[in-house]
Amino acid sequence: MSDFTKNFGRDSVQPVSMDGRSMGFFATFSLWIGANVVVTTVYTGMLLVPALDYPTAIMVILLGSLIGAVPLILMGNIGTRTGLPTMIVTKGAFGDRGAVLPSAVNAIILIGWTWIQAYMAGLSLDHAVTYLTGYSNINLFTVVTEIAVVAITIYGHRGIESTEKVVATLMILLSVIVFGYLFTAFDFGKLIHMAAEKNSNMTAMVAFDIVVATAFSWMPTVCDYNRNCVSEKTGMMGTYLGYNLATLIAMGLGATVSGFSLMENMTQTYDPVDLIGRSHPVLGFVAAIVIFLSVLSTNVMALYSATMSYLAIFPRHRFWVPALVMGIISIVGALLKSWLLEHFQNFLLMIGTLFIPVVAIVLVDYYLFKRMHYDGEEIVTGQNKTYWYFRGVNPRAYAAYVAGAVFAYCFSYIHTLPTGATILTFIITALVYGALMKFSVQERRLSGMTKANNLQGRFSR
Repeated sequence: MSDFTKNFGRDSVQPVSMDGRSMGFFATFSLWIGANVVVTTVYTGMLLVPALDYPTAIMVILLGSLIGAVPLILMGNIGTRTGLPTMIVTKGAFGDRGAVLPSAVNAIILIGWTWIQAYMAGLSLDHAVTYLTGYSNINLFTVVTEIAVVAITIYGHRGIESTEKVVATLMILLSVIVFGYLFTAFDFGKLIHMAAEKNSNMTAMVAFDIVVATAFSWMPTVCDYNRNCVSEKTGMMGTYLGYNLATLIAMGLGATVSGFSLMENMTQTYDPVDLIGRSHPVLGFVAAIVIFLSVLSTNVMALYSATMSYLAIFPRHRFWVPALVMGIISIVGALLKSWLLEHFQNFLLMIGTLFIPVVAIVLVDYYLFKRMHYDGEEIVTGQNKTYWYFRGVNPRAYAAYVAGAVFAYCFSYIHTLPTGATILTFIITALVYGALMKFSVQERRLSGMTKANNLQGRFSR
């Protein structure tokens, strides 16, 4: 009997050597276009209008994306320099055993992403098919979306790279068509002068914080892909340009559709299929294809990274097995339907609470305390216990993590700040971890000096 798995991905957590890397500039650019032109980012754009007026919303999207992408490329660059996936990289700061918890949480959160996005893609496909044929079955189209996701992911990162090149090109072309129709068929001048909602809880600063949080949502996964970049310059340029263009397209689309839908006296929506399909079913179908492709391209990355997070804990398992199992889980979970949308904003805040502190700690540890060097082989095998710390866990990293997570929770869920909590959480966690590690270094120096003085005293006597 032939081995039906012979063409499946053989991806592992081992460092990717330079001669084994496959992502040039276009592949990296396309991958991050595909990553962030996604329905949940479009949905986030809808949250900004009419909470803010349209020009302010677009300016916030642009600035938040440009600034949020800076830590994203710094994190991705660790993957390019070491050849390691993200959750293995966290061992450098959290310790060999300390990285197990963030890896497990990351896998669970990524599965949650696939649920939300698959359902939203199912809605868009259902609307499109209904416009064309009158047939409606949201559950069926949700399942079809996730089956396609699993079928691509199971071939590993090379399958994803090939898919993203095609999907990203298609999405950019189709987005131009959709935006062109929106700006000609509806009153763009009226949208620009549309008043912001009175008594809205969302200030420009809170909106900025949400846009920055979107960049943070990719940081626990970015090394999984950028470790395949052929050079640091390629990885950083491709990621920065691709991510920013994608965010502007996706959030801009959500903000635009939201504004036009209210001007047309419709229920507020992020979905261009609802808005365009009423008057032009064919273009509504085109918009649905954009949404479908956006979910397809992003969900394969989410499922792939969930699998890599699993392998960071159980590295001996074959790649395709957890990919298939988690893919089946994602198909079932996507049928939770409207419950997912009701809790989407809380889901974003939860990501902020759990993962912004992790990113802050890893960046400070790698760029300041480890002087931009992790030993790739050692961090995977742990043979010399270089990243062992105390019984496999770095207690200073966990202390800083708890401080950052508690701060994020308190000021996201209990007492919301007028500034939002994302940026402050990042800064506070980085400062706490930096102070604890600095104190640790000084403590070791003093201990070393005391031992040296004691030895000198013995010889002098």
